[in-house]
Amino acid sequence: MSELNRTPLYDLHVALGAKLVPFAGYAMPVQYPLGVKKEHEQTRSACGLFDVSHMGQLLLRGPAPAEALETLVPADIAGLPEGMQRYALLTSEEGGILDDLMVVNAGDHLYLVVNAACKEQDIAHLQEHLPEGHEIEVLDRGLLALQGPRAATVMARLCPAACEMVFMQHGHFEIDGIPVWVSRSGYTGEDGFEISVAAEQSEALARRLLAEPEVEAIGLGARDSLRLEAGLCLYGHDIDAATTPVEAGLIWAIGKPRRHGGERSGGFPGADRILHQVAARDHVRKRVGLLGEGRAPVREGAELFDAEGNLIGIVTSGGFGPSVGKPVALGYVPVALAEVGTTVFAEVRGKRLPMVVSKTPFVAPGYYRGK
Repeated sequence: MSELNRTPLYDLHVALGAKLVPFAGYAMPVQYPLGVKKEHEQTRSACGLFDVSHMGQLLLRGPAPAEALETLVPADIAGLPEGMQRYALLTSEEGGILDDLMVVNAGDHLYLVVNAACKEQDIAHLQEHLPEGHEIEVLDRGLLALQGPRAATVMARLCPAACEMVFMQHGHFEIDGIPVWVSRSGYTGEDGFEISVAAEQSEALARRLLAEPEVEAIGLGARDSLRLEAGLCLYGHDIDAATTPVEAGLIWAIGKPRRHGGERSGGFPGADRILHQVAARDHVRKRVGLLGEGRAPVREGAELFDAEGNLIGIVTSGGFGPSVGKPVALGYVPVALAEVGTTVFAEVRGKRLPMVVSKTPFVAPGYYRGK
């Protein structure tokens, strides 16, 4: 652990009795004494606090930052209103996904949050390929995620103005005199807030949030089961450089103005292949949700077979869904077998267990979109 990077909350994790594991080059809490299952249930029923400070936080500045970023992603960034956040994909010339990220229109610049495992390569990619006159500033800040149906109750006490935001809105506020950047978003399928804070004030803010009766510290174990139930992709598992956005079921992340016939069609790496797949729908495989029977979890890497015993695909994320009460998974199957209700078979310890292709998310999302 001594050789790993540490987030600003490392000492707090130790004080809280966290089990620390290596993750994306950081010593991160996989669970606390509460345990993964109870941490998962806590977030679904009340509120959990996650340390996600290992993520990369960047500012993109220049004369036309939105148009500059559109040269590298298929999302509609130029049409993103100020104070709003959008999901985006960095794509390769071959049409694969280099990373997924969040983009905020912060007025005269963009605020980006990229995955921890990809942040060094993302920074290098952006610096190399952005149009001249644009630059990336790498921030040293903490990042906390307050997630769950009671998250707004907690924020209403500490920062009422933030509760006026809707899903994917972003603003600058103060909590107990601490300046924060807050997005109403998260990675659990629940309502919640992602809070960026100066590194040196991260622990004070985390302790203030944890002092609220609804809030418990939550580790990476529950974060993974929560995002899996929410049907959300994990980079390097469910999406990667060998996967196109269309294969991954992420067509919605390709802005309409960037598609064929749009006012800013193409212009991003891999556009020919990606936009062809959007229009022709001739891709051969597709990411699907899979719902199992019994209680035996089906893990990443499990092979998938059809009813005749032919190898057809692989599970990319999987486990037992505590809120669903069944094994849940994401994986890739041929398009012909991707219809909801199709039964496939996952091989687990020499046995082939039936799994049904199912809609995602597996749990009803709790995102707040306004009254």
